[in-house]
Amino acid sequence: MERLTGLMARLRQDCPWDRVQTFDTIAPCTIEEAYEVSDAIAREDFDSLREELGDLLFQVVFHAHLASERGCFDIKDVVESILDKMIRRHPHVFDPSATSERPDWERAKANERPEAESALDGIPIALPALARAAKVQRRAAAVGFDWPDAEGVFAKLDEEIAELREALGAGEGTERVESELGDLLFTCVNLARRLGVDSGRALAGANRRFEGRFRTMERLAGRGSRLDERTPAELDALWEQAKE
Repeated sequence: MERLTGLMARLRQDCPWDRVQTFDTIAPCTIEEAYEVSDAIAREDFDSLREELGDLLFQVVFHAHLASERGCFDIKDVVESILDKMIRRHPHVFDPSATSERPDWERAKANERPEAESALDGIPIALPALARAAKVQRRAAAVGFDWPDAEGVFAKLDEEIAELREALGAGEGTERVESELGDLLFTCVNLARRLGVDSGRALAGANRRFEGRFRTMERLAGRGSRLDERTPAELDALWEQAKE
């Protein structure tokens, strides 16, 4: 870490590109590196994961160095902060007087937040839509606004599907259809939460399955064959064959 922080200081001094970077210009790189870490995990490519974690760590060091230049904090403060937070959020591990054997993450986070007007305050706007929906729903559930079981969400899902069909059948404009479709997706995320499933990971898995099957369809069709020249029945047959 000392070598890495020293290298960061050298780059800020001597590299024309690094010297002009700001929090705003680096933030998109940080998000991209986090996605590349996630991708390496999904592919179980541990050589890539080692490298991507290094790239992500460099982003942390970069932001900490920018903050230190402003006299706000440095990398040591970042490390101390996360140490304190993890100990505080794991009383079942570090506090002998704790009665619970599992952490209550949402309650712990709520206790750390300053007095807020809403339980939803502090949720980053920039979160991907699926992740933000899940976080909003967890916050609402933490204060008791939730269905007692998954059956209530299934009923809501049926209701949202009916409303979408109604909007389509009535010839509603794109804005109404988009609104109803958004409600349907939001309910799907809520169902995933109730079932203990990460909606983003579930969708990523569906993406991978579809891509794999579609590529298999293309191979089954034969090199040089165009799928857009096939009939719907032929495409359905190729799809079923690919699934098998």
